[in-house]
Amino acid sequence: MSSEFGKLLRVSVFGQSHGRAIGVNIDGLPAGEAIDMEELNAFLDRRKPGKSHLSTMRKESDTPVFLSGLENGITCGAPLCAIIENSDQHSSDYSELADKPRPSHADYTAWVKWGGQADMRGGGHFSGRLTAPLCIAGGIAKQILARRGVYVGAHLASVGTENDSAFPLHPTAALFDEVAAKPFPVLDDQAGERMQALILEAREHLDSVGGVIECAATGMPAGLGDPMFDGIENRLAAALFGIPAVKGLEFGLGFGSVRLHGSENNDPFTVENGQIVTESNRAGGILGGITTGMPVTLRVAIKPTPSISQAQRTVSLLAMEPAELVIRGRHDPCIAHRAVPVVEAVTATVLLDLLLEGHHGTF
Repeated sequence: MSSEFGKLLRVSVFGQSHGRAIGVNIDGLPAGEAIDMEELNAFLDRRKPGKSHLSTMRKESDTPVFLSGLENGITCGAPLCAIIENSDQHSSDYSELADKPRPSHADYTAWVKWGGQADMRGGGHFSGRLTAPLCIAGGIAKQILARRGVYVGAHLASVGTENDSAFPLHPTAALFDEVAAKPFPVLDDQAGERMQALILEAREHLDSVGGVIECAATGMPAGLGDPMFDGIENRLAAALFGIPAVKGLEFGLGFGSVRLHGSENNDPFTVENGQIVTESNRAGGILGGITTGMPVTLRVAIKPTPSISQAQRTVSLLAMEPAELVIRGRHDPCIAHRAVPVVEAVTATVLLDLLLEGHHGTF
C-alpha cells in the first residue's frame, strides 16, 4: 500500500488512527530553509480535534516530533521525518466493527483487500487522523512558498444549504491570515453562525452534514504544468482526493460553467502593469493544465461524516446476513471546517513540488 504523492518533493504518510504514532516523511525539501515552529504549530492547531462542541472530543496535542531533516530549525537536505504520538484512543468503541462494517466507511473494502487483517480502529490508515501529518508537510510548504511570494489560503464555502461569500478575484495574504485566525473559517461571520447552527442541529439529531471548501493560491508564476495527463489540475486532484471524505473537486467556476455561454465563460486577456492578466478568472488560473499567473482557485466537496449515532443497516461478515449497527465513539458532526487547513496543506505541498520542478529541484 502506497500513501505518497509528489515528484521532486515526495510526501509519504504513515500510521493508523489508534496506533502508537502517525507521521510523514518528506524527501526533496530544499536545504537551508528555516522552519518557524511557532507558526507551524499554530497551523496544526487549526485542524486539531477537541477544540469545540462542533468537532470530536478526542483530545490530542498534535505536537510534531522531528526525527530527521532539521538541524537547529533549518532543513539540511536529508529526508524530513516527523511523527505525532497518539494519546487519546478509545479502541474499545470499535470492537463491534470487526464484524459489522460501517456504512460509507472503508471497513468493508479494507476487509476484502487485506483479508480481515487491516487495523480499522478509529478508521485505521483511512482515518481523518492521518491529515495531521499532511498538515506538517503543508505547513512547511506554506512557509517556503511565502518566501517566494506564493500564498495559499482557504475558507469554508458552504455547509449544507448555507453559503459563505466567495473569495475576491485577487485574494490577499492578509485576507488568508484573517480567515485562518478565526475560530470558524469563513469570510462572512453571519453566514458562519448559520453554518454552525446547521452542524449543531445535525448533532442533536444524531446525524451529520457536509460542506465545500474554497482554496486559492496567489503569486504562482505563469507557465508551470503540462498538458493532458500531468497538468496542474491532475497533480492537485491526485493529492486532494487523498484527503479522507473528499468526494468532489472543481477548478475555477467548475461545474457552474456549464450554465454559461462561451461568451460569458471566457476570461478576456488584458495588460496590467506590464503583465498579461485576465479580467475574470473563471478558468481558476489554469489553461491547458498550465498556470496563467492568475490565482489558482479550486473547491473541494467534503461528504457528511459517515460515523453517525443513528441505527444503520449493515451486515455481519461472519454470519453473512443483514445486521443493525449503532456506532459508538467520538465523531465530528461535520468534518468540513476542520478540513480547511488540510486542503491548504495539500494544495501548498503540490504547488511547492511544481515550483521545484520549474527550478530543476532547487531555488
